[in-house]
Amino acid sequence: MSVTAPQGFEAAGVAAGLKSTGKPDVAVVVNRGPLKVGAAVFTSNRAKANPIIWSERSVQDGVVEAIVLNSGGANCFTGSFGFQTTHQTAEKAAELLGVSAGDVLVCSTGLIGTGDEVFRAKVLGGTAQAIAELSADGGEAASLAIMTTDSRPKRAAHTQDGWTIGGMAKGAGMLAPGLATMLVVITTDAVLTAEEADAHLRHATRLSFDRLDSDGCMSTNDQVTLMASGASGITPDPDAFREALAEICTILAEQLQGDAEGASHDITIFVQNAASEDDALEVGRSVARNNLFKAAIFGNDPNWGRVLAAIGTTQAAFDPYDVDVWMNGVRVCAAGGPDRPREEVDLTPRATAVMIDLKVGTASARILTNDLTHDYVHENSAYSS
Repeated sequence: MSVTAPQGFEAAGVAAGLKSTGKPDVAVVVNRGPLKVGAAVFTSNRAKANPIIWSERSVQDGVVEAIVLNSGGANCFTGSFGFQTTHQTAEKAAELLGVSAGDVLVCSTGLIGTGDEVFRAKVLGGTAQAIAELSADGGEAASLAIMTTDSRPKRAAHTQDGWTIGGMAKGAGMLAPGLATMLVVITTDAVLTAEEADAHLRHATRLSFDRLDSDGCMSTNDQVTLMASGASGITPDPDAFREALAEICTILAEQLQGDAEGASHDITIFVQNAASEDDALEVGRSVARNNLFKAAIFGNDPNWGRVLAAIGTTQAAFDPYDVDVWMNGVRVCAAGGPDRPREEVDLTPRATAVMIDLKVGTASARILTNDLTHDYVHENSAYSS
């Protein structure tokens, strides 16, 4: 199970007809308590979908009773009609669950700029159907219902000292940092305050989802939500919980990386000995977003020159003529010049590790990305209305 692994949660996933394939497309996750604590982080894209606008307001009091998610339509740039659809979705769920609409979050994913009366009717109908099918083992069904171009669901769970964390995620494209980078729901039966939930979640996303930069494109619908039921009755050690939550988020981020649209390589970029963590992140992102580098990895070419060219565009502190670069364990660049022969680097495995040593400090960071492939271009040229 995923979001229903912790005590106090029920979930469901149903087919409401939003997807032409007939696959599940509406999910509901409900917190049965006794606590109804919630926290969320959202896309920093100024162009925000209607569910984001609604959820940003709803979560401010730290109370979340339920979350409704639909795939098959982003409900973004759909005007007042779209916001009304989101509002009515929360109201429908609240009516059926006997809670306040202001304590129901809403998430949507799919094509931007589409939405009509048929869409609204299907979302509302799917919400009612999912609530009717809620169960304590419905987490797997819910994780299937939020998928779009994903080829497989993303789930994780962790139990420690009598409390549990569970999570589900969707995302395969438009994965770039900005507080959150996909739709993610995380649940726990630990006893947390709203302030603790918010702080732990922001720490976890900073170390995980914010460091997944698959294609440099930031979505309008990104949201990561944490709900705490307190059903275990256990108040966790703060450091232990924070570490476990970060680990769950990292596992989900790595699953998203492994399912990125069209990718043939999962690239992990390690930056070490930077002057600051911010410098390490800037350097890692510059490489992760460099299309020439990503295309070279697709071609199994250990072109370290493209790595140096990419980091040279940053404001990070380093001497470009004293940087080392490793690819899959082979140092191909030493002090800004060639080292081992490129033929020693095997880039045929899907897992690709690039390590960059800036030699100016002690800070480090890790960025997850993917290569740029023909399949990525084809999939995104075909994914339209």
